[in-house]
Amino acid sequence: MSKVLLIENGVVITMDPERRVLEKAHLLIEDGRISVISDGGIAAPADAERMDATGMVVMPGLIDTHAHAGHTLTKGLGNGSEQWMEATGRVYAQATDTEFWAAEAALSALERIKCGTTTAALLFGGGPDIMRTEAPEAARAHLATILDMGVREVLAIGPNRPQPHVYRTYTGDAFVETPVSTEAQLAVCAELAEEWAKRDDRIRIAMSLPVFDAGELQNQTVYNLSRQLRDLAREKSTLLVQDGHRSGSIAANAAALELFDERSLLAHCIDLTEEDIAVLKQSGAKVAHNPSALMSVSGRCPAPELIEQGITVSLGTDAAAPDRSFDMFRNMFQAHRYHARHFRDDRVLPPMQVLEMATIEGARALSMEHEIGSLEPGKRADIILVNMRQPHLWPPVHPVQRIARFANGADVDTTIVGGRVLMRSRKLVDHDEDAILDRAGRAFRTMMGRAQLA
Repeated sequence: MSKVLLIENGVVITMDPERRVLEKAHLLIEDGRISVISDGGIAAPADAERMDATGMVVMPGLIDTHAHAGHTLTKGLGNGSEQWMEATGRVYAQATDTEFWAAEAALSALERIKCGTTTAALLFGGGPDIMRTEAPEAARAHLATILDMGVREVLAIGPNRPQPHVYRTYTGDAFVETPVSTEAQLAVCAELAEEWAKRDDRIRIAMSLPVFDAGELQNQTVYNLSRQLRDLAREKSTLLVQDGHRSGSIAANAAALELFDERSLLAHCIDLTEEDIAVLKQSGAKVAHNPSALMSVSGRCPAPELIEQGITVSLGTDAAAPDRSFDMFRNMFQAHRYHARHFRDDRVLPPMQVLEMATIEGARALSMEHEIGSLEPGKRADIILVNMRQPHLWPPVHPVQRIARFANGADVDTTIVGGRVLMRSRKLVDHDEDAILDRAGRAFRTMMGRAQLA
């Protein structure tokens, strides 16, 4: 990686506090951070690498605040969501090894790089019931691969719901069965949080807790689990991530546990009650809105209304299966259509606002707004270049509107994380894309045989 990179002649969408759009500007990157942005000349060192962004939009890398590790290798399983969930639960519990998690991580990172997502928050496993935290090896394999691929990631780890599970762990063709205990999962989460606390700025650990409703919280085992995870997240100063809030669950958890604060990130948040919204406002908890998710079919996240009340709402893909990708451009478009249809008013979520949800508000949701989410001097150089010289992105006016309404992940030409160029001219710089795909294919075939899904 060149320590100094000069990006020249691009249309720069800064997402800074003034939301400046510079029609022909230049960025200087030094030691992984943005040092200068100017629509005039920049005096760069003689040995600086130069990148001509003529015809490109230069903008912050996109931030996906809710997705899943494992899902890129479960696409196409089953003939509908219920069959897919059953098959995925079987896969995660009974058919994986460390190579599965490493190969899947490389495939997931590859997809994100190719569609301009520089940061993602992933739940490690299949939702609240099959979290592979009975031992640390699977998460370590995932994280080591993500580190090698170069993207930025928040990995949410945590316990299952308190019900019996037996996992298989493979070594070659043989496996051992391990009963899963809450105590072991919490211990592994603490170990991984400590292990990765200061290892690399691109990797953060978060704690994940299943969403329990008011009735479930009256169970002492459920209550104790929730309290332990809450306390662990606060002890380790991590985010607390939950997947699936709806219909009063936020208020119930706040009343029972005082569970939420400004480092809480709650995904989906559909059919909220007035009490739920009041807790979000009072606690400072953030929302990951997933317009492409199945939960957004069965209920509605009132994202525009929450934003009006000052609540941070970001965008997540809920990727990468059963029926959605990591393409955040697709989710920006879908978020607009989702709420415009609800209000029968296409002025809802205008282009700049939905782009905020995918950049600076995503950073705020992850408590990283001082580091990423906008192009400003001093921030980490997480940057994408979008090729605008294409029929569906023409004519060359209103760049924010063209990005939020017309662009897609395949329009991303260059992806940069922390000043390291991961992709240029749609080609990976440090990795072989075919090798990643072949490796994922082998892991998939092995998994399918073990799960007896072939």
